[in-house]
Amino acid sequence: MTTRAYIAFVVALMVNAVVFGVGAVTVLSVPAFSDLAAYLLPAVVAVSVVVSPFIAWAIAPALRARWPGRHQAQGR
Repeated sequence: MTTRAYIAFVVALMVNAVVFGVGAVTVLSVPAFSDLAAYLLPAVVAVSVVVSPFIAWAIAPALRARWPGRHQAQGR
């Protein structure tokens, strides 16, 4: 596996929690959705599991450590 895949896997867990939290709060706070919460909350879980790897894959390159490469050239 590549470094990007490792980072994406770790980030996907956090992204999944955030996406689920936003969806759950939306479903439970909107009165029209709270009546259908028994059906919508499982849908929120499924959507968050499906969407989070793609979001994490997009975020992963920005999280790679670039600090050592810049400072080794300066003799530190």
